[in-house]
Amino acid sequence: MPSRRNTLYILATLSLLAGLFTGRADLFIIAYLIAAVMILSFIWTWLSLRGIALRRSTRTRRSQVGRVFEESFGVRKTGITPKLWLEIRDHSTLPGHQASRVVPTLLGNREYTWEVETVCAVRGEFQLGPMTVVSGDPFGLFHSPRRIGATDRLIVYPMTVELNRVILPIGFLSGGDAQRQLTHEITTNASSIRDYVSGDSMNRIHWRSTARTGNIMVKEFELDPLVDIWLFNDFSVSSLIEDPGMRRYDQIGSVVPSAARIPPSTEEYGVIVAASLAKHFLDDERVVGYAAYTPYRQVFQPERGSRQLTRILEALAGARSTSDHTLKDMLSLETHLFTRGDSLMIITSSLDQDWISEAQVLQRRGIRLNCVYVDPQTFSANLDSSATKGLLQLAKIPTIVISKDDDMAAALEQRPS
Repeated sequence: MPSRRNTLYILATLSLLAGLFTGRADLFIIAYLIAAVMILSFIWTWLSLRGIALRRSTRTRRSQVGRVFEESFGVRKTGITPKLWLEIRDHSTLPGHQASRVVPTLLGNREYTWEVETVCAVRGEFQLGPMTVVSGDPFGLFHSPRRIGATDRLIVYPMTVELNRVILPIGFLSGGDAQRQLTHEITTNASSIRDYVSGDSMNRIHWRSTARTGNIMVKEFELDPLVDIWLFNDFSVSSLIEDPGMRRYDQIGSVVPSAARIPPSTEEYGVIVAASLAKHFLDDERVVGYAAYTPYRQVFQPERGSRQLTRILEALAGARSTSDHTLKDMLSLETHLFTRGDSLMIITSSLDQDWISEAQVLQRRGIRLNCVYVDPQTFSANLDSSATKGLLQLAKIPTIVISKDDDMAAALEQRPS
């Protein structure tokens, strides 16, 4: 466009100068025509972005890795002047979201619409918008951008895997032994389901099994000593090990999508482990708490239900391994959260063995420990994690070891060693 305008500027100037020297009227006419075309083009461009309505909508501001995020757009002419063309430029930060579009000629009160479907490839919090609308004149001499600054946010939850069972240490009630007995009372643990019989309370009905079988099924409860389950995620800088070929936006931002199902990073494996365990336990109506430093402190007191799962998934969506606190520091700072009989699941890839001694202190207080160890040695051949795994065995901390490219569901369902 600048080159076209410069050409017309030169032609108009030359025509005007030639007309002054030669006195020929046709040269003046040419100069006036060029000036008139440029003025009219400028006015057309200015009017082209007036009298339009832009619509952007989506059903939800929440999605999950692997799911399709859908947005719908619409542009409608509300003014008098026709719109020969409009270019919609979207500046959203969601990877792979191609919402930009060139809108054809709009006449009358017509609305042009389009749908955009994007497969969410990475977790995180992303911005939808702003947008820029660009248009111009029929001769392509001018273009006018108009920025629409409205923005919204989209949270993409981490991927989860379906788990059939997770073996936890058996806890105990304060002052008593474990009792594997069925009870008519509603307790914190549902052990099985059975067919409905007359007199069963409505709040004992297990709706998912009822929908699946077509028969009304109710839950059986135990006097189970298992109380709160705590998920403790290690997001320390020292525990982060990544494949050299993995790339991130802005170095510490979201992972750049690749062909790998799970990005080759101990951080990403740890996030999926925590999200899958939280979903499994909360779907099973257990009481779950969550603690992590990402790098700021995030603690959710033990609760049950979908609201707690939403909190945990939102925290994990934006979690980054940027904390300067070591795992030992974090356990020491948060030891007051855990009470006797709690089940604590530590998710880490740390090679620092000092945290194991802090974990043994918790064991002596009657807290039942499990460790999900994302083996850093499988992410980098230069590391050796055998000493850490050996010390976990000596400390008698039940441990599930997850290696790079493992079947996550199968690994989490195995019996801790």
